[in-house]
Amino acid sequence: MKKKKSKKKQTNSNLKDQKLGQTKNSAKLVLFVFGIGPIIGIIIFLYSKGFFNPPTI
Repeated sequence: MKKKKSKKKQTNSNLKDQKLGQTKNSAKLVLFVFGIGPIIGIIIFLYSKGFFNPPTI
């Protein structure tokens, strides 16, 4: 005889999938903030110091 799967196991797997999706989204957000954020900050800093302006002779 085949065993029937209980509904609790299915709902638990759905909850795990939702938690995993939230984890993936938060991981993407953290990587964006700490990956792209410093690069943008450095560019703004260098621009404010005149790094991208042509040298005056």
